[in-house]
Amino acid sequence: MTAEPTITAADVRSSALSLPDTTEKLAWGQPTFRVAGKIFVSLGDDETTMGVKCPREDRAELIATEPEKFFIREGHDDHYAWMRVRLSALEDADELAA
Repeated sequence: MTAEPTITAADVRSSALSLPDTTEKLAWGQPTFRVAGKIFVSLGDDETTMGVKCPREDRAELIATEPEKFFIREGHDDHYAWMRVRLSALEDADELAA
C-alpha cells in the first residue's frame, strides 16, 4: 500500500492563494496561480506535480541534486525556464513554501 503524499494539490492551492493579490485561473486545462496576471505556479494535469519558474542555472543544479523531486518537461518548461516538482517528494509545508 502506498502512503499518502504529505503535500497535495489542495496544499499548493491554499499556499498560493494565501499570498496577497493572488488569483487562480484555468489555463491549458490546468489551475494556474497569478499575481498581476503573471503565473508563478501551476498544477500539473493530474495535480501530482506543480510547475514553478526557476533560473536555468539553478534549475540544472536542483535537478542533478534531487532528480526524484525535480524535473523538466521538454519543450515548454525548458524554453520558458520552468521546472516541475513532484508533490509526493516534498516533505512538508515549509519545503512547499521554499
